[in-house]
Amino acid sequence: MLVGVFADSHDHLDNLRRIVDLFNEARCDVVLFAGDLVSTFAVPPLRKLNCPILGCFGDNEGNKPGLLAGFKIIGQLREAPAAYTLDDGTRVVIVHMQRQLRGYADPFDAAIMGHTHKPSVHRDDEGRLWINPGETSGWTYGKPSVALWNTESGHVEHRRIPTEIPISTWDAERRGASASD
Repeated sequence: MLVGVFADSHDHLDNLRRIVDLFNEARCDVVLFAGDLVSTFAVPPLRKLNCPILGCFGDNEGNKPGLLAGFKIIGQLREAPAAYTLDDGTRVVIVHMQRQLRGYADPFDAAIMGHTHKPSVHRDDEGRLWINPGETSGWTYGKPSVALWNTESGHVEHRRIPTEIPISTWDAERRGASASD
């Protein structure tokens, strides 16, 4: 199954729209979110995803009840550590900060995290996968990214978000028209 992974969008609505397009074009089966959406107005762009979204709160969420209400339409949002079993049986635990897994004893196949805004992927001594997709916003390092993870092969690809294309042009190109049409 193909899994989209993102974190740390920090209200960057254009990049949220871009990652929705990216995940839809990749035909993700599910999207995992590792916190810091921040405001409730960042939820509507996610409604265009063609798959469910599963996630956890970050440390900068401004209105948790509002975010929970918005997520009821598109998926699930929980406090970290948030454990989910994907449709193919893969067990994931999603946290915003890696330290939220201290003392966590439940078995998992993959840990998804954010907070550092730096993309990384590795396997631990037990063969478990650890994925940080980097920052969706690009506010900190100017290199917005997400991850695409194939649970069957175990392959993880970090993908840069093409921010050089203005969102209006991005939408026009996606429809096969020019921005001036």
